[in-house]
Amino acid sequence: MFVEGAPTGSPVDAFDAERPSVTLADVGGMAAVKTRLEAAFLAPLRNPELRAVYGKSLGGGLLMYGPPGCGKTFIARAVAGELEATFLSVSASDVLSRWLGDAEANIHEVFQQARRCAPCVLFFDEFDALGQRRSDARHSALRTMINQLLVELDGVEYSNEGVYVLAATNQVWDVDPALRRPGRLDRTVLVLPPDSEAREAIFRTHLRGRPVAGADLGELARRTDGFSGADIAYVCEVASERALLDSVTSGVVRYIAMTDLLAAVAEIRPSTGPWLSTARNWVEFGDDDGTSAELKAFLKRSKRL
Repeated sequence: MFVEGAPTGSPVDAFDAERPSVTLADVGGMAAVKTRLEAAFLAPLRNPELRAVYGKSLGGGLLMYGPPGCGKTFIARAVAGELEATFLSVSASDVLSRWLGDAEANIHEVFQQARRCAPCVLFFDEFDALGQRRSDARHSALRTMINQLLVELDGVEYSNEGVYVLAATNQVWDVDPALRRPGRLDRTVLVLPPDSEAREAIFRTHLRGRPVAGADLGELARRTDGFSGADIAYVCEVASERALLDSVTSGVVRYIAMTDLLAAVAEIRPSTGPWLSTARNWVEFGDDDGTSAELKAFLKRSKRL
């Protein structure tokens, strides 16, 4: 419920900026995603002289979409690290408010803080919750908030020089088309479940610092096709629990073994399945503005379409 006339609090300190130390070199695998980011976003930023030669504009932002738990937020943080820029991450819960007018004020302050911190990568997570189709919005206050978001992206009143807008969503089909027009979030990157190289790197990261013996990361990567990064992190947690409980029972501390990891893999189902089913329906029956071409090709390669 939106209440009119409630006092608006100052959101100035609500959004924490950071300087990420990670770069795209810390992202295992995902060569296609890195290539797309380089072509659409990073290369023009790093090469102002060539940008001038080719007349490449820095206007607009980039929208990442794909199944949950596949590293979109980490990639956004790595882009900020790559650019040596400030990283300002904002989710729907940071912006939405029960008080009428607060959401618009919060959106404005987010952009103002990003402008003050420039160069800054401004990252919107759960973007479908903020930028949902206005035709689907139940409250006029939500439509007004989306209008404010459009105004800020356009940089009508304030310059967005040095502010690089990235957003992530699991449900790109729910994002208002106006937000994806030229000059706004006009570039799209599909972030799929991690490939074999990335899965191996994720296992290595989540097993680091734990007592592990005899783990074949290549075999684990082979057996976890379709798993998200979050799924793999959970596999490592479950395997650790098995070893811990066994140690409690026996009274002898033992290593996490390959058998523990394989048992955890067998126990856990990939969480990407429901998203891929919904995505397949969108590709087959939804309105196609060209966004779904890459996803359609993936679904065909993986025999899901």
